[in-house]
Amino acid sequence: MTMDIHRILKLLPHRYPILLVDRVLELEDNVRIKALKNVSINEPFFNGHFPNRPVMPGVLMLEALAQTAALLSFHSMGQEPDENTVVYFLGIDGARFKRVVEPGDQLILEATIERAKAGIYKYKATASVDGELAVEAELMCTMRKVS
Repeated sequence: MTMDIHRILKLLPHRYPILLVDRVLELEDNVRIKALKNVSINEPFFNGHFPNRPVMPGVLMLEALAQTAALLSFHSMGQEPDENTVVYFLGIDGARFKRVVEPGDQLILEATIERAKAGIYKYKATASVDGELAVEAELMCTMRKVS
């Protein structure tokens, strides 16, 4: 199953400049997802990170992975969140950065559900460029209603 930007915008509350998933390439409910982020020189964070050698911040790569994992969870539950539904990070374990991500790269984001219990999801997540690992981590997230 694939998902275009219009469907992503219905499932994620994020908007520019923090929406970091452009397309879902593969999705297997309750199991795994593969998505992509096209990294453009026009990204606002490149103005300061770093002006002479632009590099995508590691924390934003982790955020892109968390958004990818959230898409998997929302779709698997058959749920379209409303403006009162948010996904919160609960933890990031074992984050390792292996490769610099630069403008022009296409970041392939993958997440697999390791465990889902009592509304808490644990994912194994990786991001790569041209088949080369850029970042890996275990993510824990939960969905909450806010008012």
